[in-house]
Parts: sequence; structure tokens; C-alpha cells
Amino acid sequence: MTTQTNTVEVKAGSFSRDFFASIVVFLVAVPLCLGIAIASGLPPTAGIITGIIGGLVVGSISGSPLTVSGPAAGLVVIVADIVAEFGLAIYGVIVLAAGLVQILAGVFKLGVWFRAISPAVIHGMLGGIGILIIGSQFHIMLDRDPLSSGIANLIDIPNGLLETFESHGGNIYAAITGIITIVAIVLWTRFAPAKLKLIPGALIGVVLAVIVANLFNFDIKYLTDLFDGPTDLQNILGTIITPTMSTIEASMTTGVLLAVVSLAFIASAESLLSCAAVDQMHQGVRTKYDRELMAQGVGNAICGFLSALPMTGVIVRSSANVEAGATSRVSTILHGLWLLLFISVFLFTLEYIPVATLAGVLVYTGYKLAYPKVAKELLSYGKAELAIYIITIVTIVSFNLLAGVVTGLVLSIAKLLYVFSHVSIKAEHQPDSKQTTLHLKGSATQLGIPKLVSVLDHLEPGREIHVLFDDLEYIDHACIQLLDGWQKQYQMTGGKVIIEWDSLIGKYHARETAIAEGN
Repeated sequence: MTTQTNTVEVKAGSFSRDFFASIVVFLVAVPLCLGIAIASGLPPTAGIITGIIGGLVVGSISGSPLTVSGPAAGLVVIVADIVAEFGLAIYGVIVLAAGLVQILAGVFKLGVWFRAISPAVIHGMLGGIGILIIGSQFHIMLDRDPLSSGIANLIDIPNGLLETFESHGGNIYAAITGIITIVAIVLWTRFAPAKLKLIPGALIGVVLAVIVANLFNFDIKYLTDLFDGPTDLQNILGTIITPTMSTIEASMTTGVLLAVVSLAFIASAESLLSCAAVDQMHQGVRTKYDRELMAQGVGNAICGFLSALPMTGVIVRSSANVEAGATSRVSTILHGLWLLLFISVFLFTLEYIPVATLAGVLVYTGYKLAYPKVAKELLSYGKAELAIYIITIVTIVSFNLLAGVVTGLVLSIAKLLYVFSHVSIKAEHQPDSKQTTLHLKGSATQLGIPKLVSVLDHLEPGREIHVLFDDLEYIDHACIQLLDGWQKQYQMTGGKVIIEWDSLIGKYHARETAIAEGN
């Protein structure tokens, strides 16, 4: 009886923690769902619909119980480009097809491969996206229309500010609303009492801006201004565009296929990296990556069918979920239920929410993505990693997201090939003796044999040669055979060769032991 009572108490305690966590995640999700939808060129409620699907559907079947799925700032740029290029009807087909690609990737156990993407590329992608979000949302925060490219948006920021404060081409009250939002988020994040930290700064910023804008009757754009008609639930559901045979046939182009693959790849990478980060934040069930990939695919297929925003596992909402004490997927599912309640009952609140305040939330989000705090960490792994990070960002901002990611991937592969094939050989000659020490560094493969032969052939006959492997990461069979044969030939000239084979064998044994213990 005591055991049963304790079990009931544990379950009750777990549910109460999940219930509270779901409220926190819901409060984090609302402003982000609305803002990301607007930034992507879709109706604000498209983001709420995606949040509902991410909670109720993906939350129920995900491979990472504490990861929360929904609209992601990291997809804003690619979604906005797809909508602008192909239109809403074909956009829905692209998201649906990307979801099917994710499902197939999960079926074929490809989930773990997305984790093999270089961190420099991932951080560069997020940094580039952050800069583009700042560029576009800064203009929306001034009630201006963003320009056609990321570079143009960034260059035009000073002009936008000038026009705003000169009272033409911008709206000073919209700017004030956005600034209030950002300042409130920053101050709350830094100075909020510890007991209140779980209340999201974005919510504080939006609520404060809503109060000020409505109290003083600011003449600015509100969310209802983004709809052609009434914002009741019946009319909003009537705007949903489902795929038809004609739109599917029109989607059979190379451009659409490229968009599908790009969206599936980026959404999958962001989701699984978020799951990996969440795993480090708690001691519970670990992520099943292939299952998570399939769950994300199911969610995106449904979102595509409804022409809603695509989704990923989102680290902001997921970290809020863990920090709020969530213990199971119940919190994720409940947050989807609260979003459904919001769109069903509290939709009237959209007429009080300024567009500028949500743009302010996204400007702050873009800043967090773009802030180069990771640069120092990447530099500790070598200048090449930092270069890949910077080049990825510059390419994304200068051209587009796909070009930047592909460039980063190509550079990371090129770096891997270089590291794997590059060997450095340093010869130290003792001036007072006939002893020479050879230091091998890097990876000695058959590609490095010409360099190795060049050094060995130029050694003076009759010396005592010590070959050290302390800094060698890898050596293949071809190089081992070369050194073994050269040792015999050199000793026939009267010289002496001491090769530290035992240290090399010991290093590989130590590495194999470490790998086995890690598994």
C-alpha cells in the first residue's frame, strides 16, 4: 500500500511540474510564433497553428520528450524566400514534401549523420540568419517595408532611422514601441528576481509595449492590420490553402526540388542539434534521433498541408521547458493545448498587439543568434574553424542561406581532407653530434609520401636518426612500410635508425581504450 501511495505521489508531483512547465513554454511560444510568422511573410496565426501541431502531434511521438517543437527563427530566411519566389500554394507543397523527406531520412537511419555537420557551419548558419533577421525586422519595427535583400536591409538601416525621426517614411511611435520591447527584455533578463526568471523576457516586453501603445493610442500597425478581413477563427481557418493536383503538378520543377531539400536539411539539422543540447541539460531519457527525425517529418507534412510555418525542435522553448522542471512529454503536449485554446478563445487580443513589438522581439532574437560569442571557442580548435564560421556568415548575408550552408560544408570537407592528408616533418640536427631527430605531425597517409620521401632522401648518410610519433594523429600502412624499408636501407649506409614503434602502438591502444570506455 505504501509503495502504491508513493507511486501516486510521484506521478502527481510529475504532472504538477509538467503542468507548470507547459504554461511557461506557452508564454514563451506565443510572441515567437506570431513574430516568426510575420517575418516569414505569412499570417500571424500560421505560427500558432505550427505551435499547436508541434505540441499535440510531434510532442506525442517525438524521440526527445523534453524538446519543444514549433516555428523557428532559423527558418525565417528560407521560408520568406520560398514564399516570395513560389507563392503560398506551392509553398505548402514544399513544406509537405520536406516533411516526407525527413520521414524517409528517419526510416533510413540518417538522423545521426546530421550531428556530424561541422559546428562552425551550424554556428555560421545561425549567425548569418541572425544578421538577416535584424536587417529585415528592424525596418518592420519602424513600420516600414523591408527591402528585397539582406545587404540592402542592413545598408538602409541608417536611412530608415533618419526618415523615422524626420517623420516621413517611418513611424516614430512604432520605433518607441519596438525600443520599449527590447529594453524590457534586456532589463528583465539581467535584473529579474531569481524567483521570477521563469517568466520569459519576451512576454514581459510584449505586454509592456501593448499597454503603452494602447494606453496612448499610438497610430501604428497592429496584427489585425495584416489580415484582409475579420480575425475570427472561422475566417482565419478559411484562409488555409491545402495542396491541389494543379499545385502539385506546378511544383514539379528543379527550383522547387532544391527548396524541398534545402528546407528538409536545415530543419533537420537545427532540430537534432537542439535535441543534443537538451540532452546535456537533464538526466532523463536520451534522444532517439531517427525517431525524432520522423516525428519532425510528420509535423512538417501536416504543416505543409495546412500552409502553416515549418517547424523544428527549438532550443529557446526547450530550455525554458527543462528549466521550468518538466519531467516528460506531457508539458510539450499541454503547451500545444494552450496554444489551441489561445487561437480558439483569445484571438481578439491580436487587435491590441502592435506589429512593432513582435519585430522588436525578433530583432533581439536575431542579435542573440548573431552575437559572435562562439568565435573564441572555435578559434581554440584552429584558425580554419573560425574562417569557416566567418565565410559561412558572409556568404549567407551576401547571397542566400543555401549558398552559405553549402559553402560552409564544402570548406569543412576540404579542411577534413587537408587534415587527413597533411603531414609535417621537422628535422632537428644536433650540432655537437651526428644525431638527428625527426618529428612527425599530422596524418601520415599515402598522400604525404612524396613529402616524407623528400625529407628522408636528404638526410646525410651515417647519422643516428630518431623518428618520433608524439604529435602524429594517424599513420597508414603505406607510410609504415615506407619507414620500415627506409630504415633497413639507411642502416646499410652505416647509419643508425631508431623508430619509436612502441609509442605509436601505445597511442593507438590508449585511443581504442578511451573509445571503448566512452561507448
